[in-house]
Amino acid sequence: MPVPIPFFDQAASFQDHWEGIRKHLDDVLDNGKFSHGAKVAELEDRLADRTGARHVVAVNSGTDALILLLRAAGLEPGDEVIVPAYSFIATASSVVLAGGVPVFADIEERGHGLDPRAADAAVTARTRVIMPVHLFDRMADLRGLGAVARRHGLTVVEDSAEAIGMRMDGVHAGLHGAGGVLSFFPAKTLGGIGDGGAVLTDDESVAETVRMLCHHGRGGRTLDNFPGISNPTVVPGRNSKMDDVQAAVLQAKLTTLDADIARRAELAARYDARLRGVPGVRDVPGSLPPRPGSNRVSYVHLLRVEDRDALAAHLAAQGIETEIYYPIPLHLQPCFAHLGHRPGDFPHAEAACAEALAVPLYPDLPDEHVDRVCDEIERFSTGRPR
Repeated sequence: MPVPIPFFDQAASFQDHWEGIRKHLDDVLDNGKFSHGAKVAELEDRLADRTGARHVVAVNSGTDALILLLRAAGLEPGDEVIVPAYSFIATASSVVLAGGVPVFADIEERGHGLDPRAADAAVTARTRVIMPVHLFDRMADLRGLGAVARRHGLTVVEDSAEAIGMRMDGVHAGLHGAGGVLSFFPAKTLGGIGDGGAVLTDDESVAETVRMLCHHGRGGRTLDNFPGISNPTVVPGRNSKMDDVQAAVLQAKLTTLDADIARRAELAARYDARLRGVPGVRDVPGSLPPRPGSNRVSYVHLLRVEDRDALAAHLAAQGIETEIYYPIPLHLQPCFAHLGHRPGDFPHAEAACAEALAVPLYPDLPDEHVDRVCDEIERFSTGRPR
């Protein structure tokens, strides 16, 4: 058996970051506050500098960031939120957990973004929010979706969990409406050693509400302010604070974010050059240009392929890990069965679920591993024996 190729591995880069991580961890230990403390405050400032956001609120996960942002943006119980039928489950479950009702709309035939025409058709008298998702390496059509929102008086909340480094018209992802989020799940472009997330917004009122909600609804200053735990509870909140250990790791990893993004771009280009035109490979990410005015940041390298499950099994037999993004469209997930959707309701989303296969992509991945993945895909596609 050849040397296994994991879908994600950050062991080498973690070693490279260790000195910086240790310095930040020493600061945490010296400060003696391990949650919602000074290191979290520093991280928020650095992320604000990086993204251009007026306000950044670090929380314990990208999912909680979405829930808190939706509540802070004014979502009321029973309000409808238009979301794409193709995304990670947190896109839709966050709406439910914030008290709203997800309303699904189809994605574009290519590109995996929420289709503005489908979103427009999904608007009802109860719709309050439209939530575009920036998936894999490309931003959603914010110009088209923004026009839909303006036409119907809707609030735009961006699921920008995967989109650190992505910009459109010079504005960072997450800052084109009421706000957006980042996820720091370990495999993300900027990943920690556990869960973490952040809310990005230019709206001071939204930011202050998120700050209250993430610390049990307490008013006043609580970040790096231990006495703040006795502040009055203004609104029912939850415990969504980021811990300072994650903030320490993320600050150290921020120093190489640009280099990591560049390395991901090199690997993505290498995949595309090898796989474009291979029989059975319907689409590669590079065949679709970025949106006008935007850039590409490769988080996941997602192929659209025929015989997806058979190809994944072939690669697994050769020690190559892959991931399916996503095997079940949101409207057909069991938790949303009560909404009454059936197969065929959102054909582009369902086609993506049947064809999408992600191959390994991370800064530690050697070029020769990319070549081996491509060799095996070509071998499978052409039926050549080993």
